[in-house]
Amino acid sequence: MKTIYDIQQLLKRFGTIIYVGDRLSDLELMEGELRELYVSKLIEQKEFQSALLLLRSEMEREKHKQDR
Repeated sequence: MKTIYDIQQLLKRFGTIIYVGDRLSDLELMEGELRELYVSKLIEQKEFQSALLLLRSEMEREKHKQDR
């Protein structure tokens, strides 16, 4: 996983498309969906961890943008 787009494509494989119009909310929803996939054992730990790290990093970036 290198980009948010990669995470979107992963979720899309499982029939999940997330877009609510607010970037931070989108990222939070993606995290929830990833957790569900991992708990259901549909994705591997390594895939889950790299996606989660990427999402958290992007969330921090978005929060700093909104604080300005």
